[in-house]
Amino acid sequence: MGASGSRPVVQIVTAHQQKEGAGFVVRRPVPTHGLEHIDPFLMLDEVGPVTYAPGAAIGAPDHPHRGFQTVSYILSGQKLHEDSTGKTQLIGPGDVQWMTAGAGIVHSELPGPTFKSTGGLAHGFQIWVNLPTRDKYATPGYQYIHANDIPKAVSTDGRIDITVIAGEAFGVTASIGTYTPIWLQDWRMQPGATAQIETDSSFNVAAYVFEGEVRFGPDETPVTRGQMAVMGNGSQLQVNTDPKATVSRLLLLAGAPLNEPVARYGPFVMNTQEELVAAVQDYQAGRMGTIVRE
Repeated sequence: MGASGSRPVVQIVTAHQQKEGAGFVVRRPVPTHGLEHIDPFLMLDEVGPVTYAPGAAIGAPDHPHRGFQTVSYILSGQKLHEDSTGKTQLIGPGDVQWMTAGAGIVHSELPGPTFKSTGGLAHGFQIWVNLPTRDKYATPGYQYIHANDIPKAVSTDGRIDITVIAGEAFGVTASIGTYTPIWLQDWRMQPGATAQIETDSSFNVAAYVFEGEVRFGPDETPVTRGQMAVMGNGSQLQVNTDPKATVSRLLLLAGAPLNEPVARYGPFVMNTQEELVAAVQDYQAGRMGTIVRE
């Protein structure tokens, strides 16, 4: 359990860049050297921003997952999801797809047909959220929330607008359901913004700044674009921005740690090496299904 008071910044991680899928570049603060995961969050990728010429956009062709959830949050562009359960979903700006891989799913994440044709700016996030042991083999599926249906909150000083994807902020509660207590929120902060919110003292808390600069904690530790702040013990999150700065944005991640063994191999996250071997075998044998296209 954490202590009371404002959470200090205990680690700042600068995202490294690497290629994923068919060759698109992501910024990844976790996992990285010195930070394997922030329980229950396994990975955070910022995809883009990148501008594609007409016909040039790329994505992630058919690939499997088991044992966790993937969250796609689109800021700009368009993504077409197809999976082995027979479902398809077009995901656009501001939309969220919270997919439970559970027992195993094969899906693809490719540019939507309109975006593929016209090109344009692509920018968004993918977050991997671990599932507890009891739910590793949950039925695969997803929750889709259109941008207009995601609750919005405003800070007490009126200078912070929050897209509440999961959890709660300033009296506003998200509509999405999660297997364990999780917060995932997009904070857009005007110059001179300041806020302090209560967080469950048992939560792990981190924030990834993807625009401008935000100062965290009692020491007002500055964290800039492309950096993640990992918070220490406490029961409040304290943030502010320079009155003379530009607009800043952060993605807030907070949740109850599972405190369970993590065994991971590529697209599979289980508790033991034996379970990983079984996952690979099940995928190779076709037991996670295939995507059927007409």
